[in-house]
Amino acid sequence: MKRAHILHALVACAVLVAGWLVYRTLSQYSWTDITGSIAEIPGTNFALALAFAACSYLCLTFFDFLALRYVEKPLAYPRAALASFTSLAIGHNVGVAALSSGAVRYRFYSRWGLTAEEIAKLIVFCGVTVGLGLITLAGLCLILLPGTAGKVAGLGTAASVALGAFCLALGAGYLALSAFVRGELKVRSWCFALPTPRIAALQIGVGTLNFAFVAASLHQLLAGAAGYMETTAAYVVGNLTALVSHVPGGLGVLEATIGFLLGGSASIGALIAFRVVYFFIPLPLGLVSLLASEALLGPNEDTGLRNSPS
Repeated sequence: MKRAHILHALVACAVLVAGWLVYRTLSQYSWTDITGSIAEIPGTNFALALAFAACSYLCLTFFDFLALRYVEKPLAYPRAALASFTSLAIGHNVGVAALSSGAVRYRFYSRWGLTAEEIAKLIVFCGVTVGLGLITLAGLCLILLPGTAGKVAGLGTAASVALGAFCLALGAGYLALSAFVRGELKVRSWCFALPTPRIAALQIGVGTLNFAFVAASLHQLLAGAAGYMETTAAYVVGNLTALVSHVPGGLGVLEATIGFLLGGSASIGALIAFRVVYFFIPLPLGLVSLLASEALLGPNEDTGLRNSPS
């Protein structure tokens, strides 16, 4: 079987898996639950939630844009944005984003001249950017709102501030290493070539901004039930706690966050609305983008890659 046929089969599988997972999630609710939950949210709040979700996906496109410069294969921003949005709109729904979105990224970037090794480095870079953004924003919340953030993490005020300082120190350490360490950073058998200080700083900035926008979208859907900083603290620290405790995919983070903010069981309206806004609306757009690219882009489209990063 030709390589192109295998790739087309993988794309078809990704589309089918994404559709099945969305169906499985939606089948937990009736159509009345879905429409009623969205109708309960003021129109202005829902529109702002959509806008903040769009801003988050915009931030995510710069993850790829920076990563391409990190691997010294800079592409024009529209190409990076296309690959990023398509892969993440699907990957967020399929789950195990590093693998599912990574497979879609591979389809785009291999077509545009990147090697398998370069694509793997790009995916790792994007993962590091996610981690840097999460720990930076969580660190700020732990220090600025030690009561709220500390309670989510099961910590007292002093421990919350200490953990927040540690999180911020990790980001500062990453910047310092990028400025003073040349070559690859080795941790046991794992090697990671550090980016330039400029790219490292942009990683932290855009990664933090992404999570700030996600929290802003959720905050709008809570329709005044909690403040923005409180929502942000509960969401990002909940994600950080899930990451540290090895909960698969941050399972239940959204439910726990909303339940904590509302002082009881999670609101089905906010849960459904957030999933619709951040996951289900981008999915069909991502699938259309993927299918259109398969139909319109050739297998080895000319890239115009430059030999050095800009």
